[in-house]
Amino acid sequence: MADPADRISQLKIDRSAPPSAGRSWLLPGIVLAAAGIGILLWIFFRPGSASVLVETDVPRRPPSVAAANSVLDASGYVVARRQATVSSEVTGKVVDVLVEEGMRVEKDQVVATLDDTTQQAQLSLALAQVGSARATLDEIEAQLRIARLERDRLRDLARRNLTSTSSVDTAEATFDQIAAQLGTGRENVVVAQRNVALAEDALSNMTIKAPFAGMVVSKNAQPGEMISPVSAGGGFTRTGICTIIDTDSLEIEVDVNEAYIQRVKAGQPVSATLDAYPDWRIPAEVIAIVPTADRQKATVKVRIDFLERDERVLRDMGVKVAFLGAEMPADATQEIQGVLIAGEALRSDASGDFVWLVRNNNVEKRVVHIGGQRDRPQILVTQGLNLGDTIVRSSESPLVEGQSIKTD
Repeated sequence: MADPADRISQLKIDRSAPPSAGRSWLLPGIVLAAAGIGILLWIFFRPGSASVLVETDVPRRPPSVAAANSVLDASGYVVARRQATVSSEVTGKVVDVLVEEGMRVEKDQVVATLDDTTQQAQLSLALAQVGSARATLDEIEAQLRIARLERDRLRDLARRNLTSTSSVDTAEATFDQIAAQLGTGRENVVVAQRNVALAEDALSNMTIKAPFAGMVVSKNAQPGEMISPVSAGGGFTRTGICTIIDTDSLEIEVDVNEAYIQRVKAGQPVSATLDAYPDWRIPAEVIAIVPTADRQKATVKVRIDFLERDERVLRDMGVKVAFLGAEMPADATQEIQGVLIAGEALRSDASGDFVWLVRNNNVEKRVVHIGGQRDRPQILVTQGLNLGDTIVRSSESPLVEGQSIKTD
């Protein structure tokens, strides 16, 4: 049996022996692992790495000087003072429609044609009747010449007592009768000519023309359909070819609450803004206040005229108007330069005023210059921001440059 002291001595570490080659990598591996963990911790837990919940906003265009001087705002629509649904004077079948929506037409320009077969036949008949009446008139005139010669010859014979008085009387009566027929023939020619005029008018009704120069806004009929000046045919007959508006007659109609109508008067300057072009302000003025009120809506209609004409102004467009004060600044039509932002979006530090600009879900510090006072709900930024930018309005925690953000 071995001595326990010998067995214990075998457990000693012989430090004079060279280190094992298989354990030489252990320490460097531990160091590298610790460095990797440190790098990962720095990436995920460095300042600004976590996404911060923010509320964003966009800069807005400031109002014009004119809008700022408004005494009353209202909404209305663009209307055409002069418009017409072009139709025919008679019932007929449409052969061709020569206009389309958006086409510009001139006064008396042909917009459609109807089937004129019957009217052409009536015109041909009327012309033939004129020819017949004139031929009859020529025949009567020839008979009258013969009757005149016969009467004159018998008168000469009667003076020489070579014929009886009854023969002369018969010749006189025949001449008078043919002379009367000549008058009737001439009237028949006039009647026939007037029938031709009626036939030509009926034929011209088959060609439908524009009553005035303007823009076609709707096309209501197609070739092959029946058209009539009155509704007929159980709803299968059209009552109009197209609708034309005079673009020079476009104006604005707004309903003003009767409690504020005292702020409006004829000739008052107005700044109009179309809903389709919110950045375009059109100078206008009040034409008239319609002298009646709507008892159901408690409003009074006001007509407003455009002082500048433009093809972008279309009928039935929505429009907002600002009735301006009597004393307007010289630059009333000019725009205020810059953009408006919410007051809480503006921040300041030692370098000055700035906002957090959002780019690719990260924030970027953008230095800005403001105009006017800073303690207002809306602040005018004159430099540093543009329309279309996105900025941080508020955040749940402080932000740093390059901060990742998220929104609701």
